[in-house]
Amino acid sequence: MSNASKGREFDPSGFVVLGEFVPSIVQEIRYYSTYNFIGDRIDGYEEPCALLTIEAARALKSVSNELNVQGYRLKVLDAYRPACAVRQFVLWGIEDQDIRMKSYFYPELEKQELFAKGYVAKQSGHSRGSAIDLTLLDMKSGKEVDMGSPFDLFSEVSHPDYRGITDEQYENRMILQKAMVRNGFLTIDCEWWHFYLDNEPYPDTYFEFPVSSRFLRK
Repeated sequence: MSNASKGREFDPSGFVVLGEFVPSIVQEIRYYSTYNFIGDRIDGYEEPCALLTIEAARALKSVSNELNVQGYRLKVLDAYRPACAVRQFVLWGIEDQDIRMKSYFYPELEKQELFAKGYVAKQSGHSRGSAIDLTLLDMKSGKEVDMGSPFDLFSEVSHPDYRGITDEQYENRMILQKAMVRNGFLTIDCEWWHFYLDNEPYPDTYFEFPVSSRFLRK
């Protein structure tokens, strides 16, 4: 960690409440709920709201405007993730007996493989505040667009370039991916829903403050 980043971990001044910055987005913050790969609400998620750095939020607003014209809305599933949440993931990985959500989220893998294959990180870019997990909603139907696999299905079928899905499902992934990349985000190779800002403002800081709009306003 650089000297400049020391002491910054609890400073949310460079963050915004995404729903206020981009009012058209839909939010379903999975780690606030119990419907996630662990099966419990995750540490640090005090409100079901998405927080993001101002820079990433500004870029996402451009994505949203572009896709709204095409008939889509963004649905955010996770954004800023406190470092304490990541530590909970790591401790869960050590608890061999806890596999209650295996059939839903990692049916083909042992839980320890999730770390080795890059699905769950021991130090997450989400904690730097400029990464986001999201999908598309069709504005006509009001339903999620079919991406060929659900969020947090840890499987080869969730890789962005996986071609064992229908042409329509693959094209839906590309609609989202192309809009994100055009507006300054980068992809990862194992999750179609995950993007992070290319020129992120805090590349060396893993923030600790909670997911809470109230905390940002203190």
